Amino acid sequence: ASPPLKGEELSDFLILDSESGEVKTAIGPDAAICPACIADICDPKSRRWRYAFATCTHCGPRYTVSSGIPYDRMRTSLAAFPLCAPCEEEYRDPADRRFHAETTCCPDCGPQLSLLAENGLEIAVDRKNAAKTGLDPLAETLARLRAGQIVAIKGLGGFHLACDADNAEAVAELRQRKGRDAKPLAVMALNAASVADIARISPADEVLLTATAAPIVLCAKGERELPGIAPGLADIGLLRPATPLHLLLWHEAAGRPAGSGWLQSPHPLRLVMTSANPGGEPLVIGNDEALQRLAGIADAFLMHDRDIVVRCDDSLLRSTPCGSQFLRRARGYVPVPIPLDLHRHSRESGNPAISNNWIPAFAGMTPLPAFLAQARSPSILALGGYLKNTICVLRGDEAFLSQHIGSLDNAATLAFLEESVAHLLAVLDVKPAAIAHDAHPDYPSTHLAHSLAAAWGVPAISVDHHAAHLAAIAAEHGINEPLIGFALDGVGLGPDGGLWGGELLLLDGAQCTRLGHLKPLALPGGDRAAREPWRMAIAALHALGCSADDMAAFLACRHPQQQLGPLPQMLERGLRCPLTSSLGRVFDAAAGLLGTRAVAAFEGQAAMELESLARRHGPVQPLPDGYRLTRENDLAILDLLPLLAWFADCDNPAQGAAVFHATLAEALENWLIFAVDRKNRAKIAISGGCAQNALLINELRRRLAAQGSELIEARQAPANDGGLALGQAWLAHQTMSGIALSG
Repeated sequence: ASPPLKGEELSDFLILDSESGEVKTAIGPDAAICPACIADICDPKSRRWRYAFATCTHCGPRYTVSSGIPYDRMRTSLAAFPLCAPCEEEYRDPADRRFHAETTCCPDCGPQLSLLAENGLEIAVDRKNAAKTGLDPLAETLARLRAGQIVAIKGLGGFHLACDADNAEAVAELRQRKGRDAKPLAVMALNAASVADIARISPADEVLLTATAAPIVLCAKGERELPGIAPGLADIGLLRPATPLHLLLWHEAAGRPAGSGWLQSPHPLRLVMTSANPGGEPLVIGNDEALQRLAGIADAFLMHDRDIVVRCDDSLLRSTPCGSQFLRRARGYVPVPIPLDLHRHSRESGNPAISNNWIPAFAGMTPLPAFLAQARSPSILALGGYLKNTICVLRGDEAFLSQHIGSLDNAATLAFLEESVAHLLAVLDVKPAAIAHDAHPDYPSTHLAHSLAAAWGVPAISVDHHAAHLAAIAAEHGINEPLIGFALDGVGLGPDGGLWGGELLLLDGAQCTRLGHLKPLALPGGDRAAREPWRMAIAALHALGCSADDMAAFLACRHPQQQLGPLPQMLERGLRCPLTSSLGRVFDAAAGLLGTRAVAAFEGQAAMELESLARRHGPVQPLPDGYRLTRENDLAILDLLPLLAWFADCDNPAQGAAVFHATLAEALENWLIFAVDRKNRAKIAISGGCAQNALLINELRRRLAAQGSELIEARQAPANDGGLALGQAWLAHQTMSGIALSG
């Protein structure tokens, strides 16, 4: 419609069908069911009474059902469900909250539920077709969960595997079938009151739990522990029912009450909700795919006929004294852009809060400054790293970080990576001018970057791993000035070809300079050492000058099931024992020396258990002389061997874990003072997987604040490798702006 001439009044408000042409819009994230839709599904007089797909402009699926832009019904998986007359009337009524709600529907025109047995035969179907079986799929699902069965439930971004969280045998069976021995499981409950015995929920935790995004929130465990849910850890992951389908299980368990008053009362039903992705593969999203890939795992399948277009795992966050923090950024937050400050020399940093209650009523709108930036900022695609892979698209002054993709160690996840690239570029209408990737030449993401760059005729820009960690902080905080940063993680390839992971860096534009690093430790057996902390303990003992007999005696005492074998000779000769400055491997060495973990069942397990032990023990003083600071080749070296030596004789693992954290925090503070003239008031940041250790970071933050320095942390992207793509995109932009990238 043409705009009114000057002096005229606009008599009508119109929403017209989208036309072809250049589009600079974005799709909103999925949003948890809103109070108004809850009232509808809990009202016996409503035509959406107990309907599992009620939605409006305030809530429901967005990103996960969209195949392209503009965001119209025809480009969502709801296109297969033409609106009935009453729904069409609501859709066309400007006074109705379902006015142009692209995913709106009702039992007469929308998707239907069905419950299938493990052989694919129908057990129960939705009430529209209930005459077929005489059973209600929600009621039958609840009965099976209460009986100890495992049910695959189709959610927004994929299937969950669900079982009764209070049934230890069902939880153990789920772990056995899925092959998930120890990795923590998330628990879905109706409200905070329903988990008061198993979790200590802070006010900040409750804000996250009740957010529109409905993420999994890490909360401190309570007085009672659910067996098998998060063994050996101090935290438990909780989430609330985010969709009408999930909420109706609790409604059924409560006896189908009218109204919404029942939502405030505690309810005993608590369900494990873990991603349905066998063997570390991507989430299952299709009905036929579920029957095939989850065969032998699920006893039954609660599914529906609304397709999931985009795989999108649950987001995972924790609250900190300075705001919420992502451990995994996915459903509910993707594809909300991270605003960038690419064209100013500096600005005051801060910790922008995550918009927990963002409601995508106007999904698809992009602020005008981003429109203007299109002409002067090249679009960049960044493909992330190897573990916890995500991708990022830089468009104008906005960075769009993808959902969690996962570790690129299997063909299915590699296919998901390519699928994610195609989808994100399509929904953002972007043709990249460059592709950024990790400097490691053997990462699958690096191979894909070179392949795409050749196909599209654009440059592939290599970005050093730890520079990208620090650059992600600069990107989200709008820091365009020198930034000093700790880059602390498991391992990443350094520009010298070494295995880095405990770094003190200076980032200035695209220039990243190494100021210092941890004293290297050997990795006996290479990658095996990252999975077997006892090997790192042996490496520490070798570095301390212990003999092979000493090492054998240590193993017999702390890890009697492990065999020393040729490790002493390998370490002596440097055979298959590359050196690493990784802080993550120091955590492993500490766990191995204390005897808390010999072999890790999942990445980071040893470090997470150490943190949990330390938190349970309580505060201690740092170990006197627990570290050394020296200079080598103009670099500040932090040597933690004195601390590791103390652990070999420590018979109290909890005390040892507490001493480790206290000493490490003091060591990092003094390392910074030793390496950098603090008269130079450069900003200080921290990133990498070790920056997700809440106990360590809280103490380091306190120490730096006492000397008048702010510790800048990741807030809008994960500090772990899930944020690498953001840093890669930012550094690639700096490079294309004429600043030469160097390590």
